[in-house]
Amino acid sequence: MPRIGFVSLGCPKALVDSERILSELRVSGYDLVDSYEGADLVVVNTCGFITPAVEESLGAIGEALERNGRVVVTGCLGTRPDEILARHPRVMAITGEGDVAGVMRAVRAAIPLEEGAFTGVLPLASDATGRPQGRGIKLTPRHYSYLKIAEGCDHRCSFCIIPSMRGDQRSRDAADVLYEATRLVATGTKELIVIAQDSSAYGTDLRHRESDYAGRSVRAHLVPLVRELATLGAWVRLHYVYPYPHVRDLIPLMADGALLPYLDVPLQHASPRVLRAMRRPGGAESHLATIASWRAICPELVIRSTFIVGFPGETEAEFEELLTFLSEAQLDRVGAFTYSDVPGAAANALADPVPEAVKLERYARLMELQLQISRARLAARVGTTVQAIVDDYGALPGELVARTRGDAPEIDGVLRLDSDGTVKIGDVVEARIVASDDHDSSGVVVRTVPWRPGVPSFTPLPHGPYAPTP
Repeated sequence: MPRIGFVSLGCPKALVDSERILSELRVSGYDLVDSYEGADLVVVNTCGFITPAVEESLGAIGEALERNGRVVVTGCLGTRPDEILARHPRVMAITGEGDVAGVMRAVRAAIPLEEGAFTGVLPLASDATGRPQGRGIKLTPRHYSYLKIAEGCDHRCSFCIIPSMRGDQRSRDAADVLYEATRLVATGTKELIVIAQDSSAYGTDLRHRESDYAGRSVRAHLVPLVRELATLGAWVRLHYVYPYPHVRDLIPLMADGALLPYLDVPLQHASPRVLRAMRRPGGAESHLATIASWRAICPELVIRSTFIVGFPGETEAEFEELLTFLSEAQLDRVGAFTYSDVPGAAANALADPVPEAVKLERYARLMELQLQISRARLAARVGTTVQAIVDDYGALPGELVARTRGDAPEIDGVLRLDSDGTVKIGDVVEARIVASDDHDSSGVVVRTVPWRPGVPSFTPLPHGPYAPTP
């Protein structure tokens, strides 16, 4: 079979796009390989959100051209083909983000399939736009999966060009999301990570219409969707949640254990004036009030956020306001970025750009403060018993690399565990935390937690089709 190599860059939303493209390639009859040299063609799924991501994507395209020579580019940066061609005029084709059909047209034109080529992967159902709705190939481990509930964004933040790349928000019907989640859990997913550009706004473009799932109607709204997801028996984690009022309705589900006590809330800043320049709502006072109301309901809530340092016009006093907010908010996990111009972003035209040296100095101060907060918050958990999910084996015999319910994969810390060697990747365990450092913790396994999904699980029979496991 013709062989395709694939490079996937960017956020989890782009990773889901990569899974869909790879599934369609496999269904169509292409083989997938993990080296440039073994591929007849390489597809590069790019990111174009901020300048460092653009440079990483252009570098990946260049590497693929150098080591293979036949390259199709897709993804967010694909919406700016002139920028790609200026650096790499030899690319064979360029398509935009999530354009499965465009990638397939380019690949088929470059490497036509022989008549009758087929694979053992079942075709995926498509929606009205032709996008596959099932899940074939996964790029994550079997035990966790990203579940995209919407694409695009209706916000017009001055520093962001996502709407110009991915368009306005387009939500999936609740039934489509729930049936995909059911299939994932039935085939081994123990953690569903809900993603969208703005998960809180899920369903607004559909006017929260109802769709039929398992004989009942479910509204396209985050709260009823999460309630349904919670019945599947998997961990449910929410990412990219704007602090809308209805988010408060989710916090009792966290306190009751139906939803992981974790929120990824991109606040971006604390100064009201800077936030207005960013075209973002809120400020330190409203942020703190919201966080306090959440923690009053669910004290164990873990909050992650991201912030931009050195936004045009940011004064020293406004930066100090951000530091004061972080000291008072005591957020568990914080990511920060120095501001950089992004072609097409409205913020590029704002007056009083912050010198690069000042941006870097402020960034270092913010991260040092957050390091102290992280260290203290992790130390407070030493001696407690927590649930964790095992992602990998460590370097030492019996060592495991796991995550607590308050840690998302790849972006948060890990819990390194000693075990008796019987625990497997994907197991959920109870563990006692015995030590911590700036970002991670260590402990010992107390016991493995039995896990039964809320849907039938499926195992292959020796001589026949898949059958449900009781």
